[in-house]
Formats: sequence, C-alpha cells, structure tokens
Amino acid sequence: MTTTSALPAALAGYRVLDLTHVLAGPFCCHQLAVLGAEVIKIEPPQKPDMMRAEGPDAELAEQGMGLHYQSQNAGKKAISLDINSDDGREVFTRLVSTADVLVTNYRRNSQQRLGLDWQSLAQINPRLITCSITGFGHTGPKADDAAYDNVIQAFSGLLSATGHDQKAPVKVGPPVLDYGTGAQAALAVTSALLLRERTGAVTHPDVAMLDAALMLMTSSVTETAYTGKSPVPSGNSNPNRAGYGCYETADGRIMIGAFTSRQNAMLWRALGNEERAAEVNDLQPANLDARYLEDREAFRAVFMQRSATEWEELLNNAGVPAARVRNLEEALSEPQIHSRSVVQQVAPLANGGATSTNGGKRQVETFVSKAWQTANSASADLPLTLPPTAGQHNHELLSELGFTAKEIDGLRQAGVI
Repeated sequence: MTTTSALPAALAGYRVLDLTHVLAGPFCCHQLAVLGAEVIKIEPPQKPDMMRAEGPDAELAEQGMGLHYQSQNAGKKAISLDINSDDGREVFTRLVSTADVLVTNYRRNSQQRLGLDWQSLAQINPRLITCSITGFGHTGPKADDAAYDNVIQAFSGLLSATGHDQKAPVKVGPPVLDYGTGAQAALAVTSALLLRERTGAVTHPDVAMLDAALMLMTSSVTETAYTGKSPVPSGNSNPNRAGYGCYETADGRIMIGAFTSRQNAMLWRALGNEERAAEVNDLQPANLDARYLEDREAFRAVFMQRSATEWEELLNNAGVPAARVRNLEEALSEPQIHSRSVVQQVAPLANGGATSTNGGKRQVETFVSKAWQTANSASADLPLTLPPTAGQHNHELLSELGFTAKEIDGLRQAGVI
C-alpha cells in the first residue's frame, strides 16, 4: 500500500528560473513552487520586482517585502543579477544551463533585445522550456504593446460585461486576470514538462492575458460569437432566471443559485410554497424564464422576512445553492476556508527564509495560496519558505554554479549582483 510520505511532490527535481515581476508571472512560478519545483527568482540589483514596494504596510514595503510582493513569492529562492552586463550574462548562462524552465513576462521586443527568446536560449540549453507571459501574446498587431490587468479587462470586453444597465462598465475589483493568467501559465508549463518527458519534444508556451480573459468568459464568448450580441450587464442577478440572483434580507443580502427547474422547485419548497414548487418542477427553461417578473417580486417579499444567515442555513439544508454576501475579511474567518489548505500562513523557518524584523519585535509572515488539494500526495502539505529578500540566495546559488567566494565578492562590488 502506497503511503502519503512515499509520494514526492509533483514537480520535485525540476528547476524553474523566474524572470518575472508584478503579479501574473510571479503567481505562475509560485504555483510551480507549490507543486515542488525549485524556483529561483531573478531580479536586477538596482530595480527588483516593483511589487516589493507595494502594499498597505509601509514599513514592509520600505524593506522590500511589501505584502503585494509576498502574496505570490513564497517558496522561492532569490538571486539579484544584472543580465545586461557581461559578467551577469555569464552567471545567467550558467543558470540557464542547469534549468528545466524559464518564465518571463517581458514584452516580445524586450525579450528579443535581452536575448531571452527561446531561439537564443536553446543555444545554451536545448532542453529548456521557455514560457512567455505577456498582455497580448507574441502574434498579432498588439504583440509589442504593454498591458496591466485593468487594460486587458477593458480590451477583452470583460469590463463592459460587468455592472448593471445604469452603471457599466465596472472593473472587476481584484486583479483576477493577472491571477487567472498565472494559473493558465502554470498549467502550460506543467503540460510542456509532461510532453518533454513523454516525447522529448521541447515546447515554448506563449501565454497572453487577453487569451486568459477570453477563457474566463468562455460561455459569453461562445454566445456572442453565435448571436453577434455582447452580454448586457445584469448586476448581481440573472436577467432571465429569478431563482439565480441576489436579494435583500432583513439584515443583509443573500445570493441564490437556483438555476434549473428542479432547483427552483426546491427553492419554493424551502420557502413553504408547495403549489409553486409543483408548478415549476418540470418546466422547460423558456417557460421558467417567462415567470421572471412574477417570481422575482415574490422572492423579494419573502426574503425580507429573515436574516441572510438564517436563509443561508435554511436553503443549504434544503439542497439549494445559496450564500450570504460576505466581505473578504468575513470569508477568511470561515471554518470552511480553514478546513482546506488553499490559504496557508507561512511562518519563518529556523534554518532560513526571510526574517526581516521591525526593531526585533515583529517577523515577516505571508500567505501561500493554491486553488486545489491533492489526496495522498506530499505536495498537499509541502512546507514553503517565506518569500525571499532580494538577492537572499546569491552566495548559495553562485557557489553551486562554481563561483569562488572571491569571485562572488567581485560581482557584488561591480554591482552585477
């Protein structure tokens, strides 16, 4: 019988060079670290990842450990390196020769100028998988244009599909396209590694935020391509299905997910109306939609009779998808989230990891996030180190590459590291 301890992390033994910054690229590499890969974050000595200086804690930001940096950099090693200098290029070349994967999020023209395109890197390591993450990808008229999450929301049509008819377009609050792109890139990298192991073929994923945005709107894209009509912003409720929407309660809001006729019947039954439950139980979708105005007014009246918490419990017990509308702070306190390992607090480790202090009183901590669990796998409980300080592993990594202590000191004095 195979035990959990006998199973290695999925990507154990693979080395990933993380030449990315901001959110999407670092999140991709963070997911690879969660899967067990050795991830080395490479940053210019004088211009490290800009997210190091971002976040609500000003002191951490000043230390280069801003919370927006910490969010997607746990479990990595870090080296500071000027790859534009001759000596820095020599270090980089040695690193590339040891790696399985290189992830970048420079624009196409910058990659070519810096020699980070896969054709150039293949001369150093023909087995190297390079993954490029950009706003628009490496093809098309906008291939060299810069982008952020909000820009892609606007370009892709996501922004215009959000909000309601009196208030649109509305940007999705959190940078979901950054993180969605990062997750897609991590999938692309693992797929490329699997293909290389199976066939020996080396591929080079070209991941675009725009492509990821369209993927996240799959059903809307299909519908628009077929009908020629863009989605109409409908706020918090489906414009056709009364049981699939948000309602005011005695003390807050409840989101209901009764989409099918059977679920609508379950909803009516939970509300104590057996007659309506029987009427809708076997209705075709079009006939269910025809009841929209009548049903929505009835729901509005009845949901005001109890609190959102009461409705959530009552409806869930009846098998109806429903949730009280929570803010993020409330959600993070929920036992359901604590019962999963999706959000884990990473504490400082005695044998390493960043332990910046505030006058010796406070240690830096962070959270590691992954959107899945794995049964019977060591990767489910893989311990991750804190996000590294800039250049934290310079000596360790350079020594491994064959540089002497004197040579490392020379690189430091020259500003190469």
